[in-house]
Amino acid sequence: MSRELSRRTKLLLYGVLMVLAVPFVFPTWWMVTSSLKPVSDIFAFPPKLLPVDAELDAYRRVFELQPFGQQYLNSLYIALVVTVGTLAVAALAGYAFARIRFPGQNVLFLVILAGLLIPSEVTIVPLFQMFFKLGLVDTHWPLILVPILGAPSVLATFIMRQFFISLPGELEEAARVDGLGRFATFWKIALPLSRPALGAVAIFTFLHSWNLYLEPIVFLSSPEKFTLPQALTQFVDAYGGPMWNVQLAAASMTALPVLVVFVIAQKQFVEGLAHTGLKG
Repeated sequence: MSRELSRRTKLLLYGVLMVLAVPFVFPTWWMVTSSLKPVSDIFAFPPKLLPVDAELDAYRRVFELQPFGQQYLNSLYIALVVTVGTLAVAALAGYAFARIRFPGQNVLFLVILAGLLIPSEVTIVPLFQMFFKLGLVDTHWPLILVPILGAPSVLATFIMRQFFISLPGELEEAARVDGLGRFATFWKIALPLSRPALGAVAIFTFLHSWNLYLEPIVFLSSPEKFTLPQALTQFVDAYGGPMWNVQLAAASMTALPVLVVFVIAQKQFVEGLAHTGLKG
């Protein structure tokens, strides 16, 4: 009886979860299916959940109207470089704040955390002036350096610090007994154990860089250097109106890497965030 009740409870729970998932899944479903429809069918009433005559013409036009392949590669390599750079900076800084005692440590950490309170819109003009003087406007350097050394890296440092604080101190003591120095202890002991936190940091850093919009429209002006969020705004007709099926086709291809990254690393993402509130 209890087993049957448990089975019914599970079925009921799954049913509720499926209903709750509809508001989150339907926009993605509508985006993908509408990219396969002609414009006249996208806003048809009553709406059609499936395209009557599916066509791939919108996907072809995405690459004809913009250098979309180059823009795709731009976003991909920038996101990967930013992710690797942020992981390096956050892991080293987080370990230092968690395990190395020095005067003013907590004060310095609070000052760094205060950077999260400053909106990016406040700093965008000074940053533009700085990169303009350095001759780096209309290059990808601002899109790489600002996230690695800015607020996303601060949040990543906080997550890594909380994870390293949760590690038992006996691990470092055993490493010192074996003759390992500070960096060797970090590299051989602490870093391999921090995979869940690194996974969480990698996911939200990649997503942040992939979806970055304000900085590209400020620093970039050449279409071949655009990133995807900026490129999506360029699919308009001669009157400036949106080309809906083409935009939705481009948006569908843009969302694909995000879904792949999250599906592959969602376990590490959840485990990593779970460690941020343990101690300290």
